[in-house]
Amino acid sequence: MPPASRDHARIERRLIAALTNACEIAKVEIPGFDWLTHTVDYHAFPQSLRVIWVFDSVASKAHALATGADARMRELTTAALDDADVHVPNIARCVSFDSEEECHLRHGGDWRRRLATLRAN
Repeated sequence: MPPASRDHARIERRLIAALTNACEIAKVEIPGFDWLTHTVDYHAFPQSLRVIWVFDSVASKAHALATGADARMRELTTAALDDADVHVPNIARCVSFDSEEECHLRHGGDWRRRLATLRAN
């Protein structure tokens, strides 16, 4: 594996471990939160990093955003990225929120397609 690929793999492992911890905390603290994922283009890293927090429904997502839980999710993301030794220029741009319900309605439940569409926007 070329050095850059090894570096990317190391970063990816650190990101997964740190974001998994953030996810487990959020599952306990934030009603309706289900899981999170991330996307990244390592040719444009760290600016391309996106962390997507996924709720079970549109209503759960709306409630979380209306009650300020988005600030907690950004805080958890910041802590996770710090733990992974990843520094993004703008955490607000890095974090987004979605729901299983929206994915089913717009992409037939195909998260790979949905994330590719969101990444292109």
